[in-house]
Amino acid sequence: MNTILDALQAGRLFELPDNDKADALQFLAHIIEAFPEVPAGTDIVGNVMQKEKITNTALGNGWACPHARVPFDEDLMCVIGWSPSGIDYNAPDSKPVVLIVMYLVPENQRNHYLREISSLAKALETYPNHEKLQEVQNLDDVRHYLLDLIDVTKESATADTRARMIRLQARPAPEAIIFRDLANLIVEPVTLVTGPGLKPVALTQNPTLLELLESDPDLISKIETEGMYQNGGWRLVRHGTVAYQGGRATHDCIAVKLHPTPIVARSIK
Repeated sequence: MNTILDALQAGRLFELPDNDKADALQFLAHIIEAFPEVPAGTDIVGNVMQKEKITNTALGNGWACPHARVPFDEDLMCVIGWSPSGIDYNAPDSKPVVLIVMYLVPENQRNHYLREISSLAKALETYPNHEKLQEVQNLDDVRHYLLDLIDVTKESATADTRARMIRLQARPAPEAIIFRDLANLIVEPVTLVTGPGLKPVALTQNPTLLELLESDPDLISKIETEGMYQNGGWRLVRHGTVAYQGGRATHDCIAVKLHPTPIVARSIK
């Protein structure tokens, strides 16, 4: 289940806007549409919603795994949504869905996706602490639940995987921006260009976001050390980094915002 671990490490875990199934699926699909790897105009929302009409993607035990298959080659990726109150998903075990893991399945990753879903379904059958999912109170709890699930059910883990899990366990979750009204959802792809002695450059079509990003001296340090940056109601999530000669690099990111003054849920200690 390394794809889920990748999503956690990249900060692609979000609190869902409400307990409506369609709203939750559309929200996560819009996030995927903003991935730099996804060509402009790709209808992930329509793809996901059409498949959901044909097949219910609930796995049971509070989980659902919808997906969008796309006709290009890339890595298998996912975003994770958490519903505090649970979603009536018409699941086979009649339990409300608390976690939605939405996958982007490129043409070259179909077998990888099937192996991942098979592994996840097996893990959900054998994991001894399912009740913990009903007890989580914030995104930090959700993240630790997922890390425990991966750790307990993984037959073998590389040293790199273990190290990534340890870093995630030690890192506190950011404050959650709660998205209440998806009609005003803004999702923007952003590329940050950095290098020694260079002022960071933000490549984005949104002028307000451009001004915010290029005026904050802490932007790059946050992105490089935590993979995420929050300010002014925006959440910027690093999706990938490419290193170049001379110490230069580009960070491909997704920026998400809803309200001009967002509702913020602080972690419960």
